[in-house]
Amino acid sequence: MNAADALKVLVIGGGGREHAIAWKLAASPRVAEVFLAPGNAGTASEPKCRNLPIAAEDLDALLDFAEEQDVDLTVVGPEAPLALGIADMFEAAGRRIVGPRRRAAEIESSKVYAKTFMERHRIPTARFEIASSEERALSVLAAWQGAPIVIKADGLAAGKGVIIAHDRAEAEMAVRHLFGGGLGVPVQRVVIEEFLEGEEASVIVLAAEERFLVLPSSQDHKRRDEADHGPNTGGMGAYSPAPVITPEIEAKIRERIIAPTLAGLNAGRRRFRGFLYAGLMITPSGEPYVLEFNARLGDPEAQALMLRLKSDLAEALLALCDDRLEGLELAWDERASVAVVLAAQGYPGTPRKGDAIEGLEGVEEEGLKIFHAGTIRSEDGRVLSNGGRILSVAALGENITAARERAYRRLAQIRCEGAFYRRDIGWRALVRETAVPLAGSAE
Repeated sequence: MNAADALKVLVIGGGGREHAIAWKLAASPRVAEVFLAPGNAGTASEPKCRNLPIAAEDLDALLDFAEEQDVDLTVVGPEAPLALGIADMFEAAGRRIVGPRRRAAEIESSKVYAKTFMERHRIPTARFEIASSEERALSVLAAWQGAPIVIKADGLAAGKGVIIAHDRAEAEMAVRHLFGGGLGVPVQRVVIEEFLEGEEASVIVLAAEERFLVLPSSQDHKRRDEADHGPNTGGMGAYSPAPVITPEIEAKIRERIIAPTLAGLNAGRRRFRGFLYAGLMITPSGEPYVLEFNARLGDPEAQALMLRLKSDLAEALLALCDDRLEGLELAWDERASVAVVLAAQGYPGTPRKGDAIEGLEGVEEEGLKIFHAGTIRSEDGRVLSNGGRILSVAALGENITAARERAYRRLAQIRCEGAFYRRDIGWRALVRETAVPLAGSAE
């Protein structure tokens, strides 16, 4: 690699998703160094990687660093910097960045905008009503037919702003909770939404305006407890591919959801460039409906996907930024992947911090990786818990059963006081026998 090919890359964020992205970028022969702002204890130990004392929301400091170091490519992991307009700032400065501008990122940062956008563009989604006050929300609920009822806070809530109420009384409690500041600050608006029956799955695409490249399907596990009980979280585990996404259903998702969404954003001068995540409900009849959009890679879906990716991620993201997405193909490991999250006591509420994490040492096996999230390194060199989701163990296997067995075997060797994990990640896939072909051709 000569000096002209030595790329400097900046990854914004410090979670498991960002560890996975940085790990895969560092594997590129073209990449000389990966900076993470702020990163975690795991990224600090990765070859070619260096953590920075810069918060993911400190946009001015991030741009200053990129300018001073002449960073060649920036990848945004979490949603908050996108909602604040980091892509607008970097593009105005002539810097490559993977992530949509603020107005396009509103497809995630405002559930009200997302739902009204889908209604305008006839993108399949659950019926809904919007309420701008507690009184209005309670009035809507008084006339609402059917249960369960989904209550969504408008705005970013780290995956915790969605409440599934099993009856009207529970829905009223959820409304009072959200308008009363249950998420830390009172919400201004809520979406009251029909509950859809079926199986959830995620389809993520790498998009440049109306052109897109479909990544393999995946399935997240949002609820904290086994059998999908307990409160919503940022995600307790994921696997890929998701057998519920058959080739026929994927074709519907491309034609009825991804293509019209990107066309609608572009027509509304909200040019989208980056990862577009569609959180879907697949009904028993095989119809896909949008539950939510994200303007970035999912977490922990990213950990499962990056473990399967065989192509050079840096080359793919450079192609995206330089309008060379047409004709690009990505190679994926034919094996399945499963990622299981280890969470701190108290998550998703107030997580316990500062506990030593043991059992991380040892040579990692091929096709198995520990991705850190809420971790820091103490002055005496120990790795300590420092967030709700501490880490995830991701593994490849010939099928979901084999992959999850590898992941759980390794996770059982890790110890952290009070920490817990779900023991049923991938349970839906275990009852299916069909495999899902891998996607990877540009539209």
